[in-house]
Amino acid sequence: MLSTLQRSTRHLSAFSASRGLHKSALDVVERPAPEETVTSSFGKFIQNVQPRHLSPTVLQRSKRMVLDSIGVGLLGSTTDVFELALQHCQHMYAPDDVSFVYGRQGVKLSPTLAAFVNGVAAHSMDFDDTWHPATHPSGAVLPSLLAISDMLQNSSKPSGLDFLTAFSVGIEIQGRLMRFSSEAHNIPKRFHPPSVVGTLGSAAACARLLSLDRNQCSNALAIAASLAGAPMANAATQSKPLHIGNASRLGLEAALLASRGLEASPLVLDAVPGVAGFSAFYEDYAPHPITSLEEEEHSFLIETQDIAFKRFPAHLGMHWIADAAAVVHKTLVGLKGGSVSPNLVQDILLRVPLSKYINRPFPETEHQARHSFQFNACTALLDGEVTVESFHPEALQRPELHALLSRVRVEHPHDNPANFNIMYGEVEVTLVSGDVLRGRCDTFYGHWRNPLSQESLQKKFRSNAGAVLSNERVERLIEAVEDLDCLDDCKPLLAQLQ
Repeated sequence: MLSTLQRSTRHLSAFSASRGLHKSALDVVERPAPEETVTSSFGKFIQNVQPRHLSPTVLQRSKRMVLDSIGVGLLGSTTDVFELALQHCQHMYAPDDVSFVYGRQGVKLSPTLAAFVNGVAAHSMDFDDTWHPATHPSGAVLPSLLAISDMLQNSSKPSGLDFLTAFSVGIEIQGRLMRFSSEAHNIPKRFHPPSVVGTLGSAAACARLLSLDRNQCSNALAIAASLAGAPMANAATQSKPLHIGNASRLGLEAALLASRGLEASPLVLDAVPGVAGFSAFYEDYAPHPITSLEEEEHSFLIETQDIAFKRFPAHLGMHWIADAAAVVHKTLVGLKGGSVSPNLVQDILLRVPLSKYINRPFPETEHQARHSFQFNACTALLDGEVTVESFHPEALQRPELHALLSRVRVEHPHDNPANFNIMYGEVEVTLVSGDVLRGRCDTFYGHWRNPLSQESLQKKFRSNAGAVLSNERVERLIEAVEDLDCLDDCKPLLAQLQ
């Protein structure tokens, strides 16, 4: 005789068959199979990327990003905000001597805390790279990968090529996510992009380096989404670098939690009506699955969309207005000779995009100055350029600088949108004599349309890294990064950063 349970099961099966159903009759809402979801496609992509999928262009651009990010991180280790973050980690957490810290010989922290403080260092002076759509991709990914690599036993260190593969995955995921939103293409107003896509990029990179399976990779992204997001109100403050430090740290934590079996939403990247996943960060979010690596049309975004490297430590938008003002400086010095005197200037007009958080007429701190069209334009008018030293206290407090700042007006032309791909900077200076001098910059040197040469990038690195390392070690770092794709393991790179 059949048991009650057997009879019930047989009746349910017969009912399902008669209705042509292939799922449980209790599934009221149709649920897409894992392979049909955006989230699952991202997990599959992360798991399946292999070094052979990286073209020579992707490898070379990735190595340039790694070199620049290490350099700005080493220089960033000299800042007050880095020191505050480091002291906090040392005093509030139990000692865990595993992963190195930029610029501090003999100092080690747990992998997640090392990722945090090194991420803070990378953005502490706003000197790190910028991509399009707008984000700072490297600072969120590189510190977490370095921390994991330092954590692994010597016999288990990743090869240089595996390291670059994981790095490229972390960059790619950020770019793919931002391309699901038109809003993301513009200078941000709500969330700071690295705190959003950077956290998921870090999780993806770490998941790849740890060789997680497809479901674990998807879970890492979903866990990271629960740890993501920081408001733009903290731009131009000491808290902004924490955004990238947290992105790196929390992405690493998400991958580690996923590796232990923690689960999260399998639809976090999908557009599910009535339930916000990643769409919570972008109002016009419209995702689609990432294409398979084996399909002919697939290529890494960095292949066609190069990166912008900054020549001085400030918000990327400052580079247009500084270069435009430098043109006027050169003309003015040619006309009058010697240095530029504020007494010669009657009026300064800046034509820049409308973006409230970088319109700061009288900045009071170095962080505000790094986010001020007015400060950077007037500094370039006085000095002919903007440099690291331009943001030192003595430079910020110059009477001649404040005299120029008091003469600045700002206009926002309709043809100058807040978009790093199409914006421009224009400076018009009216002299006391009545003469009018103009400078305009459409594409500055360092922008992805006019990238820094390898010589210029290495010059920037030598200047930054040389602030804390010997010349010999700086040169060995350059060599280690350049040869990274040929190294059996990444110990030569790590050795120079200890």
